[in-house]
Amino acid sequence: MPAPLVAGLAIAAAAYAGRYGIQAWKSFKARPPTARMRKFYEGGFQPKMNRREAALILGVRESVQADKVREAHRKVMVANHPDAGGSHYLASKINEAKDTLLGNTKNIGSAF
Repeated sequence: MPAPLVAGLAIAAAAYAGRYGIQAWKSFKARPPTARMRKFYEGGFQPKMNRREAALILGVRESVQADKVREAHRKVMVANHPDAGGSHYLASKINEAKDTLLGNTKNIGSAF
């Protein structure tokens, strides 16, 4: 006699678990979409670029090695080069960021 009772309780538990799973799935699908991409720096440029801003532009840390700066500069420049449809202004800022992080002071300020 206890076997049908246990079977009935198991079926009821499975039904409640299925109901909870369906409700959880519906609430998961109804949530607002979130950005799945990495957030980038949303601010404007400073009049004189500092190391922090240069690191944000290139996507590296302020205390990074020179070869990593050159590698990051190349990746960002390929995506924003004026010959490939990019902006001259952004290209000059990317170059200024590289010079700032590498310690080259020949370019003081942007050309724009």
